Amino acid sequence: MKTVTILGATGSVGTSTLDLIEREPEAFEVVALTANCDVARLAAAARRVRAKLAVVADATCLPALREALAGSGVEAAGGADAVCDAARMDADWTMAAIVGTAGLKPVLAALENGGTVALANKESLVSAGEVVMRAVAGHGATLLPVDSEHNAIFQCLEPGNADRISRIILTASGGPFRERGLDEMRGITPEQAVAHPNWSMGAKISVDSATLMNKGLEVIEAFHLFPVTPEQLDVIVHRQSVIHSMVEYADGSVLAQLGSPDMRVPIAHALAWPRRMATPCQRLDLTTIGRLDFEAPDYTRFPCLKLAREALAAGGARPAVLNAANEVAVAAFLARRIGFLEIAAIVADTLECYDPAAPATLDQVLAIDAEARNIAGERVKDCVI
Repeated sequence: MKTVTILGATGSVGTSTLDLIEREPEAFEVVALTANCDVARLAAAARRVRAKLAVVADATCLPALREALAGSGVEAAGGADAVCDAARMDADWTMAAIVGTAGLKPVLAALENGGTVALANKESLVSAGEVVMRAVAGHGATLLPVDSEHNAIFQCLEPGNADRISRIILTASGGPFRERGLDEMRGITPEQAVAHPNWSMGAKISVDSATLMNKGLEVIEAFHLFPVTPEQLDVIVHRQSVIHSMVEYADGSVLAQLGSPDMRVPIAHALAWPRRMATPCQRLDLTTIGRLDFEAPDYTRFPCLKLAREALAAGGARPAVLNAANEVAVAAFLARRIGFLEIAAIVADTLECYDPAAPATLDQVLAIDAEARNIAGERVKDCVI
């Protein structure tokens, strides 16, 4: 039996992971589940999989969680420190699916065990890539990518030819507004932005996909995960989301991973790795799909992708500032405090006025993140909607 902890068990990635685990209960033992404040879903999941521990990051929800778990035998805990303690529990495999910078400390705590961490929290590598990768090496841990794009790249890598990679090509669906002009995008609502045409994701990630910031963050993430330079990372728009990414080698061969747009496919790959497991996902039928389309991304209509690439090229603290400002701007957009196009403007303004030294420690990363959030927050106040 593989022992498993899921950090962020009530989000889209967490629930997909639980779905796979519950289909093969004889293969997995759940050690801990965490959530921010969704007590009902967390308690229900913990009861179903007989988890040893359930944790809410919002400590004010702990009494409600204890009540929901009464008589179940599942221990309850609350608070940010309790989430990190859960991450440190001796699990063979940990899903890191807490959205945003809030997932950074738990990711590092999970790596301390030297086990396998399946990473769905892209902000950890974007904001603190060097810190995280040092922790992976220092603790002898295994880091497996769960994002569909990075998991596809991982599957296409030939271990003996890692030094013969000429390009990594990340595919982007283009989001729900890939054919809209800038004038049309001014009035976009949060409801429209989260309605992704191909994938079922959380609100924040869906907005990032709509601005193409999600792809920009993935470019930064790929730089830390794989042995390439920023110049070897390309992005193409592939609206069908059938090819999830590609690796081009020195001889001109291009290896691609194809599959239905269902997050349970990459999650299952990481969950069962180095073997494979069955999934209930729809099988790919290329005759029904009929065609695959590709086009270059439009950096004018989607400036967030350009901002992310520039942040990666500049290095240092730039990716951390980018990520923090984007989180603030997306939250403001979802709260209807700013317009859709102002997300990129706020990120650009924050990058322009804040350029700290490169962080060497987690505390420095968090300090940079906090200051960038303050600056972006002030910029949000200037917006009129």
